[in-house]
Amino acid sequence: MIFSESLKKNADFRNVYKNGKSYADKYLVMYVLENNKNINRLGISASRKIGNSVVRHRFARLVRESYRLHENIFNSGLDIVVVARKSAALVGFFEIEDALLHLSKLHHILNIHFYDEENQNL
Repeated sequence: MIFSESLKKNADFRNVYKNGKSYADKYLVMYVLENNKNINRLGISASRKIGNSVVRHRFARLVRESYRLHENIFNSGLDIVVVARKSAALVGFFEIEDALLHLSKLHHILNIHFYDEENQNL
């Protein structure tokens, strides 16, 4: 992640949960809060309800890779926390990627002009 850091401290996660705005879909819940910095911080949360450590780590890798591939179209200065829903344990990369981009559009944190140009090339 070139333009981003990981969100690691419990206090930072709690701050985003308490003060951020959230949207959800079938696989993910996304919380977003402005951080007054020039970089994004991405936090990923997966409880034991979705599966064992292998399943949880796989989910985290899928979210991290989805974000990394589209990192250039996200606005900067955000704390983003992605939380797994139970149904996320059974899906693949493309479903997670679609859910991440869908929730990002709902939050209006994508640079839409750049996003539209990127999708026209497909």
